[in-house]
Amino acid sequence: MGRKYHIKKGDTVYVISGESKGQQGRVLDVLTKDGKAIVEGVNMVSRHTKPNAKHTQGGIIKKEAPVNITNLMLVDPATGNPTRIGRRLNENNKLVRYSKKTGEEIK
Repeated sequence: MGRKYHIKKGDTVYVISGESKGQQGRVLDVLTKDGKAIVEGVNMVSRHTKPNAKHTQGGIIKKEAPVNITNLMLVDPATGNPTRIGRRLNENNKLVRYSKKTGEEIK
């Protein structure tokens, strides 16, 4: 089983290092075993494919490659800036993520 990470599927993240540094995108999938995430429009690679049911033409297809989670930072929904994440118990004794910059809870 994989680790628990500070980002989830559907989060908006900012790339802090690597080829795609400075880009933002929505997390499409988190690969916990590899410690990577697939982010929409980030780290695009070209794949040569044969014709199949999904791509009847075949040819060169651009798709997202996984990015290491350590290179991603969650974007604070309140301010739109990248922020570090903490965890704390809320009033219902449920563990929630919160922004270290604003202190607000992240849904």
